[in-house]
Amino acid sequence: MQGFNLVVLGGNLTRDPELRHLPNNTPLSEFGLAINEMYTDKDGNKKESVHYVDCVAFGRNAENIHKFFTKGKPIFLQGRLKFEQWEDRESGQKRNKLKVNVETWRFGDFDSSRSQQGSRGGHGGRSRGGDGFAGPSKGHESLEDNEIPF
Repeated sequence: MQGFNLVVLGGNLTRDPELRHLPNNTPLSEFGLAINEMYTDKDGNKKESVHYVDCVAFGRNAENIHKFFTKGKPIFLQGRLKFEQWEDRESGQKRNKLKVNVETWRFGDFDSSRSQQGSRGGHGGRSRGGDGFAGPSKGHESLEDNEIPF
């Protein structure tokens, strides 16, 4: 059976995106994503857990994420999982990590009062490319339309 590899996440950056270039001069940006999950335990107490995910973007996506995002900023992204393996230089042990290769992204807005508005969660309703992501919301007035990278 053919596999299916698609990840859709929304969270806040855990650190400023690092931008560097591969030997072929392709831009690469790496950043961490924190995804907060609220739930109620079996005793009815509200709990919160946080999931941390490492992400990597290439090309124009890498440049734009580096330009528009800093630690703490919300982002929605879509990508695919990539499993990386290597040998630790110091201990000689085999190491591995699951990362998300970012293919598309949108500015995020996780304001709970807005998430109750409409079927799109009140995020401005601008969708690009039919991918189901909402475009920039009213919370991003500081960006001019000609500055938005999509």
